[in-house]
Amino acid sequence: MKVGKLNWDDLKEIIDNNKSVKRKDVRISNGIGEDCAVINYGDYECVVSTDPVTGADENIGKIAVNINCNDIASCGVEPVGILVTILVPPTATLEDIKKIMMEIDEETKKLNVEILGGHTEVTEAVNKIVVSCTALGKGKALSAISTRGAKTGDDIVVTKRLCIEGTSILVNDYEQRCRKVLTDEEIKLAREYVNDISVVKEGIIAGNYKVNAMHDITEGGLLGALWEMAEGSNLGFEIYKEKIPVSEITMKLCNEFKIDPLRFISSGSMVIITKNGDELVRKLKDENIEGAVIGKITEAKGVLIENNCKIEVRPPKRDELFNIN
Repeated sequence: MKVGKLNWDDLKEIIDNNKSVKRKDVRISNGIGEDCAVINYGDYECVVSTDPVTGADENIGKIAVNINCNDIASCGVEPVGILVTILVPPTATLEDIKKIMMEIDEETKKLNVEILGGHTEVTEAVNKIVVSCTALGKGKALSAISTRGAKTGDDIVVTKRLCIEGTSILVNDYEQRCRKVLTDEEIKLAREYVNDISVVKEGIIAGNYKVNAMHDITEGGLLGALWEMAEGSNLGFEIYKEKIPVSEITMKLCNEFKIDPLRFISSGSMVIITKNGDELVRKLKDENIEGAVIGKITEAKGVLIENNCKIEVRPPKRDELFNIN
């Protein structure tokens, strides 16, 4: 099998055929494109999500905390706690584990998230360090936003710039190759991208604004996230390539590595579906968060418009990170 997430059809078949129990207290059940489950507890509800970090060698602890808390924030809810599992090969050192836990502690302090527990193990079952986290959030009953809530005519908003996580991974794990196309100053700036990987702030802002749907952009990039959201809502979308925010540093790296930035891992950016995108962008700007309206939700299939040409967006495949030669 190819490295990366399972393709959409295979994953959907596995989930659909292996989910026998349906509980009344589970208000939103996770599935394709729905990264969180929401459990009702009377006046409040608990939002839960889990994700591993497998594609990075540096900043693993920082990335692990943020991608999981980002999932919680994509429901418009504040994350409150995290469980951490660390699996390391026998070649790892105790210092490696201490460094990861130091990163995790630093990030949880920034987000006011408590480390609730977890598991640490040295095992021959892995050949590199794997960190997997489960994050929990708390909100008032019926407050959590579903990924599947898009409506026809809604605006599509993207926060910050695409490929924040992907750019950070490239410059840390492939530094010498990156230096072929980036200056020393650009390398320094690209390393700092990882500091913008959280979308908790914009998630909570959008949640209070009562948007219709949100999705943090992870593996599969923007097009993967939009495909999952549209498929979950039984709708389509039209987006304009020239409106999609990508930094010049990221574009240089994408050209060097022959990567499509629209299908490249992009934790640090959120897709937000709302009735009035321009108003939301203004609210985000008031909090020093970049935002751009890049298109609309439609009745038909997903379409990328480039130079007045409409290109149909196909189901997401593995992330561009795993296609690097």
